[in-house]
Amino acid sequence: MIKLERVNKSFQNGKPAVSDVSFEVNTGETLVLLGTSGSGKTTTLRMINRLIAPDSGKIYVNGEAVTAQETTSLRRNIGYVLQDNGLFPHYTVAENIGIVPSLLKWDKKRIEERTRTLMEKLHLPADEYYDAYPQQLSGGQQQRVGLARALAADPPVLLMDEPFGALDPVTRASVRNEFRSLDEISNKTVIMVTHDVQEAFQLGDRICLMDKGTIQQTGTPAELLFSPANEFVTQFFREQRLLLELNAVKLSDIRTLLPTDHVTEKVSFILPEDASCWDALEQMTTLSAPVYYSFDDKLIRIDSAALMQAFTQYKQTISSNGRSTRLS
Repeated sequence: MIKLERVNKSFQNGKPAVSDVSFEVNTGETLVLLGTSGSGKTTTLRMINRLIAPDSGKIYVNGEAVTAQETTSLRRNIGYVLQDNGLFPHYTVAENIGIVPSLLKWDKKRIEERTRTLMEKLHLPADEYYDAYPQQLSGGQQQRVGLARALAADPPVLLMDEPFGALDPVTRASVRNEFRSLDEISNKTVIMVTHDVQEAFQLGDRICLMDKGTIQQTGTPAELLFSPANEFVTQFFREQRLLLELNAVKLSDIRTLLPTDHVTEKVSFILPEDASCWDALEQMTTLSAPVYYSFDDKLIRIDSAALMQAFTQYKQTISSNGRSTRLS
């Protein structure tokens, strides 16, 4: 869906902002551009929808070079979410959300239905906020409107530049979880910029770690942790390593190391198939009890001791193998 080939960009001072950047993002995949300030991640993002022109290299969206596409048409097929939300202060919430559908000549009823649907999904009751103005909303509510606006025309591609960066930690986590659970995201190609490591690990299928305008490594969270390409990658994740490992390792990765005794009684909550070790530990803390996970049509009871034992065994195994792998 999105492909960059040896893209370069320097600004007026001659200092390279992006050097020889290449990556490919598949349809329905979320790629996170991660790095410190000045690493080139935002410049890379803005070249995709032609807000910035590269000096050299090629960028493709949906198999076609962006330079061959009419700029307005290209951008209408790409949702764009900014850190400061970019809402028009003199437009109501509904008018802000409906901007692109209006430009695409949707009829009013269709725009209203789409607007109300997205507002409800993002916990902005339409009865209360439909006719409100941005200045009447909290920061978290404004960012939800920004997300709804980017999704309103159901674009196949979504670009996000530090979308949750201006929010306080509690609101940030809440909006991030809402975004993660949206069914609209499941079939979209998403590229997101962030400097927040935990955010990258939570939202990204793959992570492109950048430093000083160059890509240091692109891979899954587990690949970056357990098979780092160089010392920079290793050191970048050092301070939060255990938490990141618990987030990166899924229960499906360690299922053969978990207890084999299955239970038959009814339970109120079963961890989802893609749950991480961290998800399981959080749920255990919340419930003050073991949790349940299902695979091969069997319901497995997991307590913290069994989970951590399996997690440790998994790490030892992949360390011996020298690479990340699912045990089977």
